[in-house]
Amino acid sequence: MYFTGIDMGSTCTKLIALDEGGAIAYKKVVPTGWNCVETAKGLIDELAKEGFARENMLIVSTGYGRQAIPFADKKVTEISCHGRGAYYLFNDDAFTLIDIGGQDTKIIETERGTVRNFIMNDKCSAGTGRFLEIMASVLGVGLNEMCELGRESKNHVSISSMCTVFAESEVVSLIGRGTDKADIAYGIVESIATKVKGQMGQLGAGGRVYLTGGLCETPFVIDMLSQKLGTEVISAPLARYAGAIGAAMFAREIFVKNLTRSSNK
Repeated sequence: MYFTGIDMGSTCTKLIALDEGGAIAYKKVVPTGWNCVETAKGLIDELAKEGFARENMLIVSTGYGRQAIPFADKKVTEISCHGRGAYYLFNDDAFTLIDIGGQDTKIIETERGTVRNFIMNDKCSAGTGRFLEIMASVLGVGLNEMCELGRESKNHVSISSMCTVFAESEVVSLIGRGTDKADIAYGIVESIATKVKGQMGQLGAGGRVYLTGGLCETPFVIDMLSQKLGTEVISAPLARYAGAIGAAMFAREIFVKNLTRSSNK
């Protein structure tokens, strides 16, 4: 039996399959695209080709498009799944989790993988991965390239606008004035970290801090967050799969509960 988690985000869809011992047996990330059902079905078809038969797995969906996956055995919120997945990855009893997604940024307080409190900005794309993508496009570079450019900044500038539209205008104005691209990149990444710091302050979160989501492999973002928050922010390459891992763990729990009920009859 395998336990599969599908984290369908607005930008990318992540899939994790755990074996009965809880080890990762398969992982995959693909662009979500415009059709959530087809994207999820394509991943399951790929799993089948690798020898993971549908009848031998339980599937839990999470994320932005979780409700659009009709063949999922259960649907769980991304807040819960990221908390559970981060607990699996970092093996820490109590911590604060930052998840910078494509459409929102979530700050989650957890204890042994259970969510105790959270805050998210779902009203505006400022402070999200989408914000970074838009700003990188304005600079004419890729997202990762922009983040690393910021590290080379010699004369830091600040992006004061927290609205994506106004921030884009601000960046265009800086370009027009001949401001060095690295300095603008620094200001863009700093604005993300400043937004996260504000959210952390509202939540009153503390303890060790971990980063999940698509920015987990962008060192300058992690360094900037650590600088702004005044504490080390820890991440790992597999942290982008945290939501999918958490969903797979919920699938495993469903199986164990059903097995226990059957044995007690």
